[in-house]
Amino acid sequence: MSEKHPIIAVTGSSGAGTSTVKTAMEHIFRREHINPVIVEGDSFHRYNRLEMKEAIKDFDAKGKNLSHFGADANLFDKLEELFRTYSESGTGQIRRYLHNEEEAAPYDKKPGTFTDWTLIPDGTDLLFYEGLHGGVVSGDIDVAKHVDLLIGVVPVVNLEWIQKIHRDTAERGYATEVVTDTILRRMYDYVHFISPQFSRTDINFQRVPLVDTSNPFIARDIPTPDESAVVIRFREHGSQNFPYLLQMLHNSYMSRPNSIVVPGGKMGLAMELVLTPRIHALMENKRKHG
Repeated sequence: MSEKHPIIAVTGSSGAGTSTVKTAMEHIFRREHINPVIVEGDSFHRYNRLEMKEAIKDFDAKGKNLSHFGADANLFDKLEELFRTYSESGTGQIRRYLHNEEEAAPYDKKPGTFTDWTLIPDGTDLLFYEGLHGGVVSGDIDVAKHVDLLIGVVPVVNLEWIQKIHRDTAERGYATEVVTDTILRRMYDYVHFISPQFSRTDINFQRVPLVDTSNPFIARDIPTPDESAVVIRFREHGSQNFPYLLQMLHNSYMSRPNSIVVPGGKMGLAMELVLTPRIHALMENKRKHG
């Protein structure tokens, strides 16, 4: 952790709601006049898109699973190195993963590849990471220990599966059976690398559907935000002004001394109300020690 060069990490799988927290963060950064360096977790994958397909075949031939959730498909050592060097000096090596033609065109590269590694320029106020492994611990590698504010964004697992099946079939053209096989292939890594992170977070946002999702593999629709609730859990009981949140978030209530439940449609607002004072405190501490 660092007083001069703070790190904020949002960890959660694709479709979990990380885009909502990213939008909330952008609003906060703009209001607070914060200049962040933004790091996407995909940029620390070990393989590009074509290499990953070949690597999965190689692992399958050996009777082993490979997924983007686990250590074998990621550069955990490089991610920890980035967090450590940024917390010490405000710099470090980063790159981008180019998801599509639009992102790849400015670099004259193909979609599904990476940009070259570059050095973070001087003058950023903090590092903001969004991806799968902001709080990962694996063997001797401990990414979480370098993070000043660790945020988990996770739906209940049936909802996560529904969102993945709908996205991969509608947007990527995969058959439901293929997506189901991917979910099964990822399960070991999900249990050992993804889930444990949510016990290390300072704040968790968990979306819970209020409609029947008991069989996610036949669900026709993704539950809407208004068909959901969001459970916000704080690691430290006294770290939040709960009366203020209850007043500002209509129809919210306390479910435990460290948890508040808010309507799903208010998730973005809740994130801004919860995270703004935390980020403000990080920046105040940075100024004091600058």
